Amino acid sequence: MTLTADDVRAIALALPDTAEKLAWGQPTFRVAGKIFAALGDDDATVGVKCPVEDRAELIAAEPEKFFVRERHDEAYAWLRVRLAALDDAGELTAVLTDSWRQAAPRRLVAAHPELGHPAVDG
Repeated sequence: MTLTADDVRAIALALPDTAEKLAWGQPTFRVAGKIFAALGDDDATVGVKCPVEDRAELIAAEPEKFFVRERHDEAYAWLRVRLAALDDAGELTAVLTDSWRQAAPRRLVAAHPELGHPAVDG
């Protein structure tokens, strides 16, 4: 089963207090006005928040899944994910939820303990 942009949209919008908004001509998903996911221009990838110190390890461990767009993502806490390389909707949900937790206000994360704890303090 290959995951699609529609899967990203459904999962992202199911997270608390999220909204979809076009930016740079592409759908982005926001919590409290902060982007936590953005579909790539080919609808085959999604960008998500990821602490800079964790990116290299993720990319090295699974380069078929994760990458950084050169001259675009290096300066930001951002990682790209190839949808076709993900195992299933559960893995996509985990990736999007982790990104949501990093962008969401602490009070919102605290109000939804079922979504776990943020990976970084923010």
